Amino acid sequence: MPALGFVVRPEHPPEELPSIAARVESAGFDELWLWEDCFFAGGVAAVSAALSATSRVRVGLGIMPAPVRNPAFAAMEIAALERLHPGRVMAGIGHGVTAWMRQIGAKPESQVALLEETIAAVRALLAGEEVHADGRYVRLDGVRLDHPPDAAPPVFAGVRRARSLAVSGRVADGTILSEPSAPEYVRWALEQIAPDREHRMTVYAWAGDDRDALRPLVAERLRGGGPQFDQLGVAAGDDVPDELLNRMTVTGTPEEQAAAIRALGDAGADAVVLIPPAPGADPADVHRKAGV
Repeated sequence: MPALGFVVRPEHPPEELPSIAARVESAGFDELWLWEDCFFAGGVAAVSAALSATSRVRVGLGIMPAPVRNPAFAAMEIAALERLHPGRVMAGIGHGVTAWMRQIGAKPESQVALLEETIAAVRALLAGEEVHADGRYVRLDGVRLDHPPDAAPPVFAGVRRARSLAVSGRVADGTILSEPSAPEYVRWALEQIAPDREHRMTVYAWAGDDRDALRPLVAERLRGGGPQFDQLGVAAGDDVPDELLNRMTVTGTPEEQAAAIRALGDAGADAVVLIPPAPGADPADVHRKAGV
């Protein structure tokens, strides 16, 4: 069975994070994940609050958008978190939602090149190296962290298409796959990543026993199409029958939800991170209904 995580949705105001994080830990989850979505609370501050309110659970920031995170300053933030809470920090970096990046004037000409250069630089800095980079986007002139962590925390790429997955395989410690991800997509993604070293696969999944709450979420993504649906041979549209819903979410009875989590693990997921369809879900209830 893969590790089990829980997403604290960004709609929660930041002052609620410490109490929610404590409840996620007491519910028995292995991991807690936060999103740096526009224009909610900043991801680093939110992760720091969650780490300070817990003692065991690992906390992931999935993801920081590369276009707005200078790699030197991103590494400084991640290093500080890791030194304060050793062994419990996971950092994800991605392209950022295209519409949001355009909205703030930060969309690069090549999202793929920017992501590769950023992750490579951040990982090198966290490893205590002096970094000289003169890339298309990342330029660092002999930068070295004064307070690197004793052990570099993992840096993941939050990506979903073939070219970006290949970048993740080259430069990241792991990959974060966004929701919805069926087992077929997880297997395909691993083929694109083609890792030649240890590489962790984290898979987000909408979860809950109320299919009516999950169906419109899948339908909205299906209208836009994409590789998650291509691997199932499903064309873009609005119809989400139960069979498709069951393949792309963790839903149904506790036994059915546990089977869905196992199927993602069998496909290659090292961690399955459950996302409630709306804020306010009780972590203990979500964990219990997951049947694990």
